Amino acid sequence: SKHPVWLEPEGLNTHVVYPNGLSGPFPEEIQLKILRSIRGLEEVEIVRPGYDVEYDYLDPRGLKHTLESKILPGLYLAGQICGTTGYEEAAAQGIIAGANAGLSASNAPPLILGRDEAYIGVLIDDLVTKGADEPYRMFTSRAEHRLSLRADNADLRLTPKGFDAGLVSKTRFERTQLRQRNVDESLDRLRAFRMPISKWANQIDIGQKVQHNQAKSALDMLAMADVDLKEIEDIIAEADSSFESTPGAARATVVAESKYSSLIDRQRREVDAWEQRELGWVRMPPSLQYTHEELPALSNEELEKLSKARPATLAEASKIQGVTPASLLNLYRHVTGRGISAPKQDERRRERA
Repeated sequence: SKHPVWLEPEGLNTHVVYPNGLSGPFPEEIQLKILRSIRGLEEVEIVRPGYDVEYDYLDPRGLKHTLESKILPGLYLAGQICGTTGYEEAAAQGIIAGANAGLSASNAPPLILGRDEAYIGVLIDDLVTKGADEPYRMFTSRAEHRLSLRADNADLRLTPKGFDAGLVSKTRFERTQLRQRNVDESLDRLRAFRMPISKWANQIDIGQKVQHNQAKSALDMLAMADVDLKEIEDIIAEADSSFESTPGAARATVVAESKYSSLIDRQRREVDAWEQRELGWVRMPPSLQYTHEELPALSNEELEKLSKARPATLAEASKIQGVTPASLLNLYRHVTGRGISAPKQDERRRERA
């Protein structure tokens, strides 16, 4: 009953507005009727009608993770022909397909990125394992490891792989190695410095009442929401004159690693459990409503498919094309958060006994 349309001005000195969100495969007179059905646009005129482009594509499930055809060895495909849409999606595939074509010609090992290593890895894995029944876009919500796939650590994740594949210069690789050492050494220094939490609370606002006086590391304190790296390092420098502060190029990654560490650990445990199929037994309650109110993290496409299929378990939900691993974990958290999984888990334990 609802469909969002964003009215985007085309410039500062024009009255032309682009209605982002409308599809353009209809005749111009139908497009005009649709536009004039929107409140406030009853007298709108079309300057240029919208249009769609039709194109053929190959089922990407016929490709390997290198983007080489399973049927025609030596043929590598990338872009819209694989069922995707978008410039970035095409560029990402082009990098992998082009690199692997060259590596294959040189009899070198292929370049394959995992779902836990890059969004490119998520995109390609989705395509070659589940296919694309409609134009595929890469959204961060598709990635179950997205807390680890951050802009601040992209070079640390991917430069070594690029160097091994011959895509990155030695100078750039060595610069990345230095930044990795700086990050690791900073985290080690922050982990090593410990102080009773009461002393920390006397010098920084930790946003909570001190209930005990256990020793906490500087890294523990930095993990708190409103604590800044500079104030932590200033405190350490007062106590230890030989302390070296974190280099500028490493600071963003050090802060991100500390702030997200517990969430990343939980995410990794959940993903590991799913990959080992330990979560597939979780049952979907018959009363579960597949709506954005219940499951705001899932896409419209996923909600529609789940609502039609009404899977009985997470394992069944995982077989529905278009439902991503990230969304399966969101489903798991939602269902178990309502206390539905515990009885089943107890039952499984009795069966094992």
